[in-house]
Amino acid sequence: MLNKNITPFKPRDYLKITAFGFSLTALWQSLHSIILPQRLLDIVPETQKNTYLGILTLSGLLLAMITQPIAGSMSDRSHFRWGRRRPYILAGGVAMLALISGIGMAGGFAAIFIVYCLLQLASNTAQGPYQAFIPEFVPEKRRGVASGVKALLEVAGGAVFVYVSSFFMDRYAVSGDTQWLWQILGILIFVIAVALAITLFTVKESTIQDLTIQWTPFLQGIRHTLKAAFSNRIMLWFLVSRLLIYMAFTTLQQFTLYYLNDVVGVVNPGEATARFLVFAVAGMLIITWPAGYLADRVGRKPISIIAALMGAAGIGIIAVTRDYGTILWAAGIIGMAMGAFNSANWALATDLAEKGEEARYLGIANIATAGGAALARAIGPAIDFFNNREALSGYNLMLWACMGYFIIGALLIFKINSTRSHGRGFKL
Repeated sequence: MLNKNITPFKPRDYLKITAFGFSLTALWQSLHSIILPQRLLDIVPETQKNTYLGILTLSGLLLAMITQPIAGSMSDRSHFRWGRRRPYILAGGVAMLALISGIGMAGGFAAIFIVYCLLQLASNTAQGPYQAFIPEFVPEKRRGVASGVKALLEVAGGAVFVYVSSFFMDRYAVSGDTQWLWQILGILIFVIAVALAITLFTVKESTIQDLTIQWTPFLQGIRHTLKAAFSNRIMLWFLVSRLLIYMAFTTLQQFTLYYLNDVVGVVNPGEATARFLVFAVAGMLIITWPAGYLADRVGRKPISIIAALMGAAGIGIIAVTRDYGTILWAAGIIGMAMGAFNSANWALATDLAEKGEEARYLGIANIATAGGAALARAIGPAIDFFNNREALSGYNLMLWACMGYFIIGALLIFKINSTRSHGRGFKL
């Protein structure tokens, strides 16, 4: 049984509690980077593509910001025979399996908007409770490594399936044959189903509740969490810095396909975007586990700061070149930055979570992740506006904004200067 209070935590248990993250990243990286940008070209005007993509993904991610902490809070207070987390993972996962095909069936922007928002609701209903596995099962001194494994699997899921998606979607874009679209959607459905089964049948939660936990009413619990998070300066600086750094990375990721097509002039934008992300993923794979290991030993804060500054350097390289080969190397630097940041910063988040409230607190922490991703999309209309006034100037604005996000995010991490928060030990 995978429960830290009953049996020792074993190396294979890292994979059991993080497998679902692999499938979630495979889905969302494929949708956001390849499938949705290509799919929208079927149904929206070419000159407004960044605007429509920004509106679509911004709306869905705003729902994610709300759904995750609510689902996490509900799971914290649940008493199911299967445990507190897995029933929500099952419900969200099954809904995802039913909704993915809607991306292919949608015949207009309104339809794809509705399907996308429902898919976000389903995904985050599962993800909020799922995120509590690390603080619940992993000993505190090994959470940096656990966060590194989590980030590693998520990186691998994104890398593999962005490339697979580009293979199918480039052929869909050229031929217009919908079989290519349906094949990649079918593959994603299969991956979600397998990861869901692994999680449900290998992670064994204890059904014995901790009687030392004070079980407050749902709405009162939400208010308590928000008040604790936003009145605590350590948590507040953590949230703002994480939001800005994810804004930087997600902005670049979301509009890469259009940038490479319009600015660099690549022949196959889907394949070129996949290669860009593969280089980024290679950087992540190199650094993710070592960064988690170092976060357990030298602290979360210095690793997070160095990572953010590396990200700014990578964006700077892209801003001053139009050479695709150089841009790929810059992608590797940005990938290393985000791999290190994901490992160290998520370990920081698990340290902040209160006992018995893990899913709720990590849902609050992930407001910064989803919020950064959502706000990143808001720049889409600005890109189109400035591009229409002066060719490509909107993309220049995007890059310099990303660099600023990384730098300001790094500076704000310096503000996290206490060694304790919420009554828990917390190594910086």
